[in-house]
Amino acid sequence: MEKRLLLNCDMGESFGLWNMGLDDQVMPLVDMANIACGFHASDPVTMTRTVLMAKHAGTLIGAHPSYPDLVGFGRRSLQCHPQEVVSMIQYQIGALDGIARAHGMKISYVKPHGAMYNDMMKDHGILRAVLEGVTQYDRSLPLMLMATADNSAVRAIAEEFDALLLFEAFADRAYDERGFLVPRSVAGSVYHDEARILQQSLQLAKEGVVMTLEGTQVTLEADTLCVHGDNAESVQAVQHIRAALDKLYAGKEA
Repeated sequence: MEKRLLLNCDMGESFGLWNMGLDDQVMPLVDMANIACGFHASDPVTMTRTVLMAKHAGTLIGAHPSYPDLVGFGRRSLQCHPQEVVSMIQYQIGALDGIARAHGMKISYVKPHGAMYNDMMKDHGILRAVLEGVTQYDRSLPLMLMATADNSAVRAIAEEFDALLLFEAFADRAYDERGFLVPRSVAGSVYHDEARILQQSLQLAKEGVVMTLEGTQVTLEADTLCVHGDNAESVQAVQHIRAALDKLYAGKEA
């Protein structure tokens, strides 16, 4: 049977008394929880609570590091020396790893957040720094990054570090003809219609393709699909995606 498209979701992004997301509702629906490590969101208590939630749900956990930007939620690019990127990656993985180990869990992968994620997809120097940080810490941890129409360049760079990769696609974002996400500043770049989100999810699971904003088809070799649990409507969409994928894969097993 062909591989399953796993669902991943950013979680643990609350901070102190400020609450972000409906983690308790979405955790049982996804396969992978990307847990914030304190630089763009989260704190030790939030990280612990999220790890325990994942343990109870049987969900894999991944470190979700970012630039040190609490005020901007990690969505602003920072001018960092490569060694700074290496160190901040390792610092954040280590923080989550310590909490996970204390509760009988382990980190299964690393997915950078926000601006760091976008920057590593555009700048091979930053990608190399991220890969160095991850592989120096634990070579068995795959790096999750964006699936595009041509993954050959990032695969070649990963081979320099003998690194493992996980490619992800997005359920609720529009794509351009190169298989990159359309910037949020462009009208129609984020899908809010649940039927459209479900359609894109199933197309990726069944055929490995998405329709671009221009109406053409692009092939994406994705291992995992990013979904969101920010509000009741998004959780409902994840519920429907989960049910649709379970039905699809049950039919293939039969």
